[in-house]
Parts: sequence; C-alpha cells; structure tokens
Amino acid sequence: MGQYYFNLPDLGEGIVEAEIAALHVQVGDIVTEDQPLIDMMTDKATVELPSPVDGKILSISGQPGEMVTVGTPMVVFEVEGAGNADTAPAEAPKTEEKTPEAAEVKTPEPVKAAPAPVAAKPKPVSPPKAPKAKTGDKPLASPAVRKRALEENIDLSQVPGSGPAGRISHQDLDDFIAAGGRISHGAKKARTGVEEIPVIGIRRKIAQQMELSKRSIPHYSYVEEVDVTEVEKLRNFMNANREEGQPKLSILPFIMMATLKGLEKFPECNAHYDAEQSMVRRFDGVHLGIATQTPNGLMVPVVSHAEVRDIWDMATEMMRVTSAGREGRASREELSGSTVTITSLGKIGGIVTTPVINHPEVSIIGVNKIVPRPMVINGSEIQIRQMMNLSSSFDHRVVDGFVAAELIQFIKGALEQPATLFM
Repeated sequence: MGQYYFNLPDLGEGIVEAEIAALHVQVGDIVTEDQPLIDMMTDKATVELPSPVDGKILSISGQPGEMVTVGTPMVVFEVEGAGNADTAPAEAPKTEEKTPEAAEVKTPEPVKAAPAPVAAKPKPVSPPKAPKAKTGDKPLASPAVRKRALEENIDLSQVPGSGPAGRISHQDLDDFIAAGGRISHGAKKARTGVEEIPVIGIRRKIAQQMELSKRSIPHYSYVEEVDVTEVEKLRNFMNANREEGQPKLSILPFIMMATLKGLEKFPECNAHYDAEQSMVRRFDGVHLGIATQTPNGLMVPVVSHAEVRDIWDMATEMMRVTSAGREGRASREELSGSTVTITSLGKIGGIVTTPVINHPEVSIIGVNKIVPRPMVINGSEIQIRQMMNLSSSFDHRVVDGFVAAELIQFIKGALEQPATLFM
C-alpha cells in the first residue's frame, strides 16, 4: 500500500487561493475515483473537487471557512500500489503560519498554594423533577387538588405525584410549591441561549461584497412610481397567445427591455468604475445581472448580451440562469460579467427599497411590488391603476443625479407606453 497526496489544483483565471466551502468526506472513508471530496469557493463560483483515486482517506487538511492556496496538500489517501508520496512535498505547507510570539514561548508555571479548607456549602434543594408526561396524558388528581392548582395558578403536569400511578395529592402540591416549582399557566420562559454561526462560504462572499459596495460607493438613490396598467394588459395578452415553447412572461422581462433601451440612451449607467485607476469602463453590450435569492444566499446570475435578445429569449435565459443559481448549477461565467443589475422581491417587494450597487457596477434598478392604487387621470378623473415603484441606486462618483433620474424616467415612460418597447 502507498500514499497519494491530493493538492489543491489550479482553479483557473489566475486564482491563487480558494475557500473550503464544504467537506463531503471524512478521515477513514473509503472513496472511489471521481467521488465528490470537497467544495472550494472562489470569488466567482463554487468548484467541486472529485477524488483522483480509489482509496482510504488518511487525513484532511482544513475545515470549511479556511482559505487554501493552490498546491497545498489537502487530502492524503492510502491507495493500492506505490501512490505518489515520493513526489509529494516533504512537509505540507500550512494555510496559517504561527506568529513567532505564539510559537513556543513558555512561562514557568506559578507554584500553586495549598488550597485552604473550605467549609462545605449546604447543597441547595432543587425542585423535584416532574416526570415527563406523555403526550395527551392528563395528570391524576382529585377535583379538590385540581381546583386548588387552578387557584394557585399551577400547571399540574409539572407536579410529580407520589400516589398510585403518579396521582397528585395535596401534599405533593405543597411540596412542589415549597420547593419553588410554581409554574404559572401560560408563563413564558426567558431564552438565554446564543448560537454562534460562522460566516463562511457564500455568506462570507456576500458580506465582503456588500461591505465593499457600501464602504466605497457613495450611493445616490432615486424612487419613482410607474403606472404598469398597460404593460400588464400587454403581458396578459402575450401570455394568452404565446406559442408552444415560449415561456410565461412575468413583469421582469418587460423591465429588462425598458432598461436595455434606457441604457442605449444613457450609457454612463452601463459601466464599471475602477477607483484605483480612476477609470470608467462603459460597455457596448448589456449584461443584465438578476439578483436572485438562493438557498445559499444572494447570487447575481447574468443574462448576457441582452441587446441581441427579444423578450421571449430574454425571459427564457433569465429563467435558465436564475434556476441554475438556485440549484447550485450556475457556472463561473453565468455568475460574472454583469454590467448593470436588476433586483426584485416580487410580491414582497415593498413600497421602497434601497438596493446596494453590485460593485464595480455603477447602477442597480430595484423593482417594488405592484399594487392597485387610485390615481388621478387626465387631471380630474380617478381610476384604479396598477402601480409599481422603481427604487434604484447609482454610484454618485460617476453618475450624476440628473442622468440617473433621466434613465428612470425613460424606463417609466417605456413601461407606461409598452408599444415603444418593440419599436
């Protein structure tokens, strides 16, 4: 038998380190070739590392949340044959080096004084423990005992009975009260527990990205209401008359279309800003990030090259990449490269939101929920209209408030006159 050292391989695109997102095996497991071993998270995606060999796992280096550099030994296998121990590094590099101060500084242990005799404290009298009542069990007690328990505000299910079959007597009730075991009906117990949850994996990436955005980008927010009555009528008509294979349209593809047209007029909002180089990069193509809630947290799958798609293709691609994101199947390419982001919480979208810009983008379009509201039409007529707010944020360093407002007003106009979306 030999040993096989499995090092973190090159994950591509110049990545030099990655985070352990999940371990699928443990020491002692017998694994087969291609069996999933470890999920590694990079800045863009989670990569599943399969076992390179058949064998038994002797050791695993690292735990979820730890960073590992490319080339670091991660798993040692016991395998048939010679293995690759001869080519493995003599000593595995460690992901975290000890500081000199923490290495081997020993201080003499203080001489402990002989403990002084301590008078034994009287053992506190604990309330008698109640027997665990079975579900649906009714404590055995006489009517008089029940009446007294009710008057004393005591839950009889908590009182241990000393009689036959656990029957509760007056004396049991007295003992329970004397021991401090009075429990009020319906009383709430104070909760004092604290659960510590490590922020690792995707959650840590989300935290870092949000912190970067809020720390470095001066957000300018703009909210406008949009009458979507006409676009809703058009959407319902198109859904009722769609051809086989065409997806059912939500409001989002129409908003994507309106945003696409708006960015053609205001290209400064379809850009990235590199603060270190003082450089704005405007893009000819429009790659729409769709903020998506997944079981692992917020992700932004990308509908690439929206400028060449019609509304059906845009809806189909949006559903494909967002489903891939929710199911953990999205590739690095599908999760990167957006030039502007749309975020929507659908029916729980609230009235107003303050979306955080997806760094290094400079614009994010937030969609609030659609609600019927009475509106004044033509100056005097009141109608119930389908209304929706757009809550959007812009990087005020490179997008002026006037330009941002013009973009949103353009999107509003396009949605209120939906025929213009197809002109």
